[in-house]
Parts: sequence; structure tokens; C-alpha cells
Amino acid sequence: MAEQRPAAANTQLGRRGLGRIWHAMLISFNGLRAGWGETAFRQEAILAIVLVPLSFWLGRNWLEVAALAGSALLVLIVELLNTAVESAIDRIGPEWHDLSKRAKDTGSAAVLLALLLAGGIWAAALWHRFVA
Repeated sequence: MAEQRPAAANTQLGRRGLGRIWHAMLISFNGLRAGWGETAFRQEAILAIVLVPLSFWLGRNWLEVAALAGSALLVLIVELLNTAVESAIDRIGPEWHDLSKRAKDTGSAAVLLALLLAGGIWAAALWHRFVA
């Protein structure tokens, strides 16, 4: 009798070509939808919806536009990664553990640094545009 292998838990492994790309895109949209469920991500996304178009007006060349828009998008990326870490920790269990706290704290610190970086880039661009 032939040995049966269990079905793969990751359905993406059996996909090829455009079907794989399409499925990966749908998974990514599910991730954005899950992120939208987080208040912090929603607030930062709404701010990015304003800041990214504004970066084309404020930036004087493509490097400045890229830095301004990129810093706003970087905040969203880091927030999504922080949400992923928090979700994985919460999946493990609700009990307090020092390593769980450290993981959540460092994820939060990463978001703070991304926000400070974006704020600094935007403050410098505004300063050069209107003061200097």
C-alpha cells in the first residue's frame, strides 16, 4: 500500500505562474485588511494618504519625493510587522512572559523609530521649503 502524504498546510506551494502571483496578491490584501483593523495602522494609513501626494508638491527633486513618500510608507510597513509580531505572541497564549513582553516592546520601539524618522524627514523638508 502506498504511503499517503498529508495535504500541505501552505496552499501556495502547489501554485505556479500567474496563479501564484494572483494568490499572493490576495493574501497581501488580506494582510492590509487585517492591519486596517488596528487603530494605529488606520491612523497612520490615513496620514499616509495625505502625506504621499503632498510629498510630490513638497519635494524639489525625485530624491526628496522618495524620502518623503518612503518615510510615510515605512511607518506603515513597520506597523504591519509590529502587528504580525503581536498577533503571533497573542496566538501563543495570554499569560505574561518576559520574552513575549520583550518582543512586543521591541516591535513598538521599531514603530516609534520609524515615526521619528518620518517626522524628522518631513520637518527638515518643511524647514527647507518655508524657512531656509
